[in-house]
Amino acid sequence: MSEPPLKAAIVPVTPLQQNCTLLWCTKTKRAAFVDPGGDLPKLRAAAAQVQVTVEKVLLTHAHIDHAGQAGEFAAELGVAIEGPHEADRFWIDRLEEDGRRWGLRGVPFEPGRWLRDGDAVTVGELVLDVRHCPGHTPGHVVFHHPQSKLAIVGDVLFKGSIGRWDFPMGDHAQLVESITTRLWPMGDDTAFVPGHGPMSTFGHERATNPLVSDRALAAA
Repeated sequence: MSEPPLKAAIVPVTPLQQNCTLLWCTKTKRAAFVDPGGDLPKLRAAAAQVQVTVEKVLLTHAHIDHAGQAGEFAAELGVAIEGPHEADRFWIDRLEEDGRRWGLRGVPFEPGRWLRDGDAVTVGELVLDVRHCPGHTPGHVVFHHPQSKLAIVGDVLFKGSIGRWDFPMGDHAQLVESITTRLWPMGDDTAFVPGHGPMSTFGHERATNPLVSDRALAAA
C-alpha cells in the first residue's frame, strides 16, 4: 500500500498540554510545526525522530501556549512563520506580559505572512486550505487538508466542548458561527486535531457535542 501524502505527529507542549502538530509531506519529507508554543527541545527531537526538514511554522492563533516561543523557534530554524490572521496582532504584542502571568516564556514576533480566509499554505507538495474562524481569538485560523480528511483547528473546537470566548476579544456567537459555517462543511468524516485533548471528527461532534451538536443548536 502506498504511503499517505500527509503524516502528522502530535507533541503536547507547555504545562497547559497544548497539542503542537508536526505535519509533513511524505513525498518530500518537508515539514511544518503548527503552534510550537514551547518545549523546543522536545520539538527538535520529534523532527529528528521522523527525519524531516522543517520548512516553516504555522500558527492557528497567538495565545501564549500556542505561540509563546514560536518566534524564537522559527528564528533558530531559519524559517518563516505563516499565520495567524492579522486580527491576532493584539495577542502577539502581549506575549511577554502573558508569559509572566502564566509562568511561560513569551516573545513577540512578526509573522512572515498573515493569513486570510481562503488562503492556502504549502508544506512540501501538500496544499492546506486556510479558514478564518474567529470567536476564541479574532485572528484564529484553521488548516484543512481535504485529501487527508484532516483539519488542525486550534482552540475553536474540542472533543465534547468548544473554545473559550471569555478572553479579551472573544465572541461566543462568532465562535459558534465559525464552527457551523466553516468547520462542518469540511465533512462529517473529517478528523481534527484540537488545541488540547484527544482528536475527534466533525460528525461525532455534530452528533454528541453538548454545545454545538445539531440537536443542541436546534434547541437554542
